[in-house]
Formats: sequence, C-alpha cells, structure tokens
Amino acid sequence: LRLLDVPFVGAGVLGSAVGMDKALMKDVFSAHGFPIPPHQTFVRSAWERDPEAIKTRVEASLGSVCFVKPANLGSSVGISKTHNREELHRGVELAFEYDRKVVIEQAVRGARELECAVLGNDDPRASVVGEIIPCNEFYDYEAKYLKNDSTLLIPAPISEELSEKVRRLSVEAFKSLDLAGLARVDFLLDGEGRELYLNEVNTMPGFTRISMYPKLWEATDVPYPELVNRLIELAVERHAEKNRNRYTRAQV
Repeated sequence: LRLLDVPFVGAGVLGSAVGMDKALMKDVFSAHGFPIPPHQTFVRSAWERDPEAIKTRVEASLGSVCFVKPANLGSSVGISKTHNREELHRGVELAFEYDRKVVIEQAVRGARELECAVLGNDDPRASVVGEIIPCNEFYDYEAKYLKNDSTLLIPAPISEELSEKVRRLSVEAFKSLDLAGLARVDFLLDGEGRELYLNEVNTMPGFTRISMYPKLWEATDVPYPELVNRLIELAVERHAEKNRNRYTRAQV
C-alpha cells in the first residue's frame, strides 16, 4: 500500500513488524523503561543443541511458573502456562511448531488482565480501561474464541490513579513503537494490585462489535460508526504526512 501510494488504517511497516515480534517489542519497552515481566528469548537451534541447559537457565531466572510463547503469532495460539520442568519442555516444543523464536515470561502471581485502546497518530488518546476475567486459567485461544464464559468489565474496577497510569503508559507504548491509527495495549496487574506490567501491544486488534477495542471506545463516548470514520480520517492524515517527504534527489 505504501508503494501504491494508498492510504491505509493502522501502523506502517516498522510498527507492525516490531509489534508482531514479542521479543523485539520487549526490547523497545525495556529501552524506554516500561515495567515488563522478566523474560528470556531463544531460538530453535539453541534449544535443539542443549534443551536441558535452557530449562535450567529458565528455572533459575524465572522460576517454574511461566508463559511460553511463539515470538511472532497472535490469538494466544501456541501459548502455554507451565508449572514444572516437564510442562516447560512441552510448552517450548509446542511454541517451536509455530516460530523459530520463543519468548518465556515469568508468570505474574494472581494476574489481572487489563486492556486499554489507543486512537490517533502523532497525538494519540487512550480510552477507559477494561478488564478481562477469563473462563480458563488464562485468556487462551479457547477462552477467546470457543467459549462464551469470559467476562469483560468496562470500566475496570480499579482506582482512578491506576487507571490514569494505564492510560498514560498505553499512549507512551503506542508512541515508542511509532504506531498510527489504532492499537490495544494489554497489561498485567499482580493479585495484590501493587505491580503493573506492560504485557504487549496489539497493532491491529479485533474489530467486531463484540471485540474489546470498539467496546472500550463505546464506553469512552466514541460509538462504533464514529470510530470507523475517525480511523479513516487518521489514515488519510498519515498518508498526507507521508507525501510531504521527498523521495527523489533534486537535480543540481
């Protein structure tokens, strides 16, 4: 679309690519000083060369309760929550079916899942904060798409101070990846409500009428039709900004 000079909704090549790669995304978040769960990343060849060494390293630095994720995938496909060395092995093997790179994160004890929607280009704004209470142990593929028992709380039952922190970090995370148009920013709050962690940014979130992104904006007084119109306007705005650049060298 960039090469065809066509406006489009959402992030460009850079933001989309980094937003898809959980390992690189965490590197950017870490460089900006955002609070993220402790994690490790490694590739398939390293695992095949010495899986026992990797399991020992993970257990020593992250503990036994972890999330194992393919670095480049969505909808919780290939993700496992592990509680011991055997489950860790199976989880890594599953993740490597989907990607050559795997991210292992330390599980946040008693985690609550908070989400915030962001809308805009260079001056984005954040929605109210929502909370997901999954019907399974975590918000996996089954809980997202095959069951209808998870609960969405909008707004999330959290303090105004914490809500403002989530909204501020959402905008900062959006800017750190040079995103545009829309994104949903996901957080983890520990069970005691003391520690907030930035989990990931979804650069093209679900957009059905029952998806979290439009629901969050509806609760922020931006109804679905207006949201669609605004996204189109942002796409045209970003396209016009791009066309201010020069792509040929002026003749002397």
